[in-house]
Formats: sequence, structure tokens, C-alpha cells
Amino acid sequence: MIYDFTVKDGKGQDVSLSEYKGKVLLIVNTATRCGFTPQYAGLQSLYEKYKERGFEILDFPCNQFLGQAPGTQEEIATFCETRFGVTFRQFEKIAVNGKNQIPLYAYLKSQKGGVMGSRIKWNFTKFLIDREGNVVERFSPAVKPEQIEEHIIPLLESSDAPETKGER
Repeated sequence: MIYDFTVKDGKGQDVSLSEYKGKVLLIVNTATRCGFTPQYAGLQSLYEKYKERGFEILDFPCNQFLGQAPGTQEEIATFCETRFGVTFRQFEKIAVNGKNQIPLYAYLKSQKGGVMGSRIKWNFTKFLIDREGNVVERFSPAVKPEQIEEHIIPLLESSDAPETKGER
């Protein structure tokens, strides 16, 4: 289950994913110098629209694909904030494939293999997690955040979570 994992935030502090119990999550491996980097704007828009209903985006910068996430953690965070107004949580730069992949990504890929089997194809691969911590969908980098909205809404609406009762 997703809540069994601990990851490092952008400041290198441990974060238990159990702190996201009851939330709908979108976990994304990102890069600041990628053709898909403009998706940060769409991700931020989704976050602003649904955060009050229990939606969170977990951003994991990844430099594994042609070195498209160079720079320090601070430089990446500053770029995202100033260029796209990003306010969702950003975590430590990670590896998503190979021997140095973090355990969270090994788990995500084991749940939803995708077009490339278990490998992550590129930056901006997205995993949608329901309020119970189940990996319900994997989206390729080419799928824009706006296209994921129709998958997020039912997960937000199907919950008995107090913050969503009676809301639309």
C-alpha cells in the first residue's frame, strides 16, 4: 500500500506517505527542461481547483531522462514557483528506473505497468491514487493534466471523507 512508504521532501526530511491517508493523489516525475515542462501549469491548475476537496500532487523531480532536471533542489523549486506558480509539494530529486530507483516507484510500476512494461518511459508519467491508497491509473507523459481531471472527479466524489460530503 502507498502509505507504507517514506520519501524525502525537497529539504531532505523524511515524509511518511501515511500523512496523505484519505486524499486523492497524483504522483508525477518531473523535469524543468523537458518538452513536457509546461504541464506544470496544468498540474497547478488541477491542484488549485481540487485541493480543498482532498486532492494532492506529489512532485518528484527526476534527472534520468537526458539530464532534463539539472540543478539543485532549491533551483528546481525556485524555477517551478516563479515560472509556473507551483504550490503543490515537491520532493527530493529521484531515480524512477534502474538500481537506484526509490522503493515508491518500484511499487507504483508493479501496480500499473504501462506501455513500457514496468519502466517509466519519460518525465511527467503520472500515477493516480485513490483515497484508500490504491494505484488506480497510470498516465503517459503525453497525457495532459487537463485530460486527467475526468478521472480525478469520481475519486473525489466517491468518498465519505468529511471535507467532501455534500460538495460538488
